[in-house]
Amino acid sequence: MFDIRPMLKKALLLLSIIFAAVTTHAQTADEVYNQYLDFNLARLQGETDKALTLGQDLIPNVDKLKENARISFYYSIGNLFENDSQSVKAVEYYEKVAAAVPNYYVAQRALGYLYMKQVDEISDKLNAAKSDVNENRRLTALYIAAAKKALPHLEKAQACDPNDDTLALIKLLYKNTKDTQGAATLNARLKELSKNCIDLLNDK
Repeated sequence: MFDIRPMLKKALLLLSIIFAAVTTHAQTADEVYNQYLDFNLARLQGETDKALTLGQDLIPNVDKLKENARISFYYSIGNLFENDSQSVKAVEYYEKVAAAVPNYYVAQRALGYLYMKQVDEISDKLNAAKSDVNENRRLTALYIAAAKKALPHLEKAQACDPNDDTLALIKLLYKNTKDTQGAATLNARLKELSKNCIDLLNDK
């Protein structure tokens, strides 16, 4: 009869080695925080590539950072991704910041303008599809959806840090989406949004 005990022993030994390796490489909260400090130092010294590499290495263990440091990291890595033309990743991390600290208008503005890239891309396709009724209808629906995604972020940024270009952009979106009610109530909404504004994140 075939004895499987030697195989079981080998399997258990292999598992214990793997477990030991995983345990050895599991980082403590202090080690992760030190990594975060290295990431910040590289970023502040303008070592963009190094900061991006350190940041991406930090992502798998970022939950070990305290909440404020984690949110600050999300903004910083989002900004690095944005400057590296990785818009999808930038949006992912800016959204985390906006969800945690909705009054931090710097992240809101970044999101608004990143979503505007999608609006502009759809707009270009709309102009090219003027003669195709069905395609025009489909793209118009996509344009409206993209505009509605960008508007709340742009409005928060405008309320907290007024800018003529941002205001003109907001009004253009309401005009293009034929949202007369949204346009009519804009000033009241901006006034309300301006009551709570955060311009700096505290990572302590």
